Amino acid sequence: MDSKNIIQSALNLSPAERLFIIDAISKSLSEPDKDIDEYWKDEVEKRYDAFIKGKVKRIPYEEIRK
Repeated sequence: MDSKNIIQSALNLSPAERLFIIDAISKSLSEPDKDIDEYWKDEVEKRYDAFIKGKVKRIPYEEIRK
């Protein structure tokens, strides 16, 4: 089945079914980038470690909200 036939078949579906298909296709195109995920995992661990070791200054929430 070629793309024109797929589109025509999809257009014959109910709006809810078309939205389901759009969602599924969209999710398949936006798979998480494993390199970015790994970078952020490392960054979070580095920041947490710096916090635990007292290498970063704590700022109270009340001060941030000013």
